[in-house]
Order: sequence, then C-alpha cells, then structure tokens
Amino acid sequence: MQRASRLTRELSLLATEPPPGITCWQNGQLDDLRAQILGGADTPYEKGIFNLEIIVPERYPFEPPKIRFLTPIYHPNIDSAGRICLDVLKLPPKGAWRPSLNISTLLTSIQLLMAEPNPDDPLMADISSEYKYNKQLFLLNAREWTEKYAGQ
Repeated sequence: MQRASRLTRELSLLATEPPPGITCWQNGQLDDLRAQILGGADTPYEKGIFNLEIIVPERYPFEPPKIRFLTPIYHPNIDSAGRICLDVLKLPPKGAWRPSLNISTLLTSIQLLMAEPNPDDPLMADISSEYKYNKQLFLLNAREWTEKYAGQ
C-alpha cells in the first residue's frame, strides 16, 4: 500500500514538474514505467532521445528500482543490455540507494552520468579506455550511435 501511494505521488509530480529533459510515465502496470531522457547540450548525446525501462520492486522504496536503457547508447558505464553502473541504483554497502531518493532523482542522476561518464567504474572496459585515452574517437562513436539509435 505504501509503495502504491508513493509511486502515485512520484508519478504525478513527474507529470506536473518533470526535471528538465526528462519524462516518465506508467506502462500499463503501476510498477512498470518508461522514461525518456533527452541527450544534454554540448554532449555527444545532444538531440538524442533515450528510452528507459523502470521496474519498481515490491520492496520499493527500501530497494531501488531496476532501470535500464532500451535505446542503445555508447557509454563507459552502460552496457549493451542497457544496464547502468551507478551507485544510487544499488543497495549499500556497495551502493548509495536510500529510501529518501525517488525516481525523479534517479533519472536526474542518470542524465548527469550521460553528461559526465565515470571511466574509473566502467561496465564497458573498451569504451572506458577509449574515453580516457582517445576522447575524440569516443566522442565520434558516441555521436554516431546517438544519430543511429536515438535520433528523432
């Protein structure tokens, strides 16, 4: 019951006051959500629209939602299955999830990760070393993927 009322509150807030560049909605069930993140200006993801799937667990908010990219993205912290390496998406001790966080915060954190990759905690080692040692090639590849998969 607590989960349902909290999710309803969060979704209505996301509908009325969404973070800039982020939309989120229900996909049939209350615990099955979809989100879109617009690629940030001055990033290789600019003008891209990235779709995400959000599965809210039974124990939410005591455990974090499972979020993954449905749109392919060239990024050191996001793998080919769309899984995201981000501390707020994991429970302590390895992660930084707290029940006070919400879906809006998570989507904003993912948007920030897109703009500022963390090559020191990669899911994709090859993309990470490219990001670190050949930034131009990384930017070129990321832009190409954005045009190919996330272009309107």
